[in-house]
Amino acid sequence: MTDIRRLGLMSALALVVALGTGTEPFAQALPNPYRAVDGWAKMPAGRPMGAVGDATLDPDGQHIWAVVRCIATAPDRFGNECLDSNLDSLLKFDLKGNVVKSFGGGMFIWPHGIDVDRDGNVWVTDAVAPNRTPPGKRGHQVVKFSPDGKVLMTLGTPGTPGSGPGSLNAPSDVVVAQNGDIFVADGHGLDGNNRVVKFSRSGAFIKAWGKTGYAPSEFRTLHAIAIDSRGRVFVGDRSNNRIQIFDQEGKFLTMWTQFGRPSGISFDNKDQIYVADSESDDEQNPGWEMGIRIGDARTGWISAFIQYPWGDPRETAGNGAEFVAVDRDGNLYGGEPRPRRLQKYVRVRP
Repeated sequence: MTDIRRLGLMSALALVVALGTGTEPFAQALPNPYRAVDGWAKMPAGRPMGAVGDATLDPDGQHIWAVVRCIATAPDRFGNECLDSNLDSLLKFDLKGNVVKSFGGGMFIWPHGIDVDRDGNVWVTDAVAPNRTPPGKRGHQVVKFSPDGKVLMTLGTPGTPGSGPGSLNAPSDVVVAQNGDIFVADGHGLDGNNRVVKFSRSGAFIKAWGKTGYAPSEFRTLHAIAIDSRGRVFVGDRSNNRIQIFDQEGKFLTMWTQFGRPSGISFDNKDQIYVADSESDDEQNPGWEMGIRIGDARTGWISAFIQYPWGDPRETAGNGAEFVAVDRDGNLYGGEPRPRRLQKYVRVRP
């Protein structure tokens, strides 16, 4: 009962109903205080928009960093979207949607997760699947760039998947704590490492926790990782349809299922949590809708829901935002692999 009480009354009821019926309670009653701003992101002349991965805010609050993959019409969107391209895959947008900086060309196969630390350094994961890795020095790594694109650090063994202390296997996402410790969601594959790896600010391995499974501290496709204002580590355990929450030593605290099938997690400066669900459907999470759920990071109480206009991620129309970022004014930026958009949402109601 302790964990249930922590969710708050509404979230606790939602969790009980959801577990009992397999359907999403209260979804239709939740307000949507946002309006989509179509065409906000403007690509450099001559470059089409590729599949968009993770997005995050720069420390100055005036820019959005996003992973924009290289091929606009890649038939294989799960491995080779930057393999044969030298286009920059890390783009920095101003608040008007203009690209003001870019780098990372020729360095990644499938750039996926991104974080910007308090010093403005940019951290990116290359989540290429194990069976997609070609010979070379790309894939299965986390790269730290300076704000101007200089490579400062590499975690993992580029081009070589592994499960040891110095190795990674299709890492999905990365987040840097206030003290500089680095947490990596490792990895994207359903049967991969399925663990969280903690490194020191200098890149030294500290510890790892997790394995493939369904129990607490076990995972099936870690797709997102984020840290809230209390220093808790939130992990998007996507194929288990839940968020797991830990302290920074890996102690399991609780799990939340009321945010659907989490692909991306973000927080604002008012202790609100934003969770992108790009995959709930009649097979993977029956009875739940795709969209962005917004709630209280302290209690798990959901207060708003942006429902995507389509209902099946297997359709070519798209699957909405896999990742979400929020600026100081409460506006959202969703990274959409399909239909290849960095979608802005403007808050229009309190």
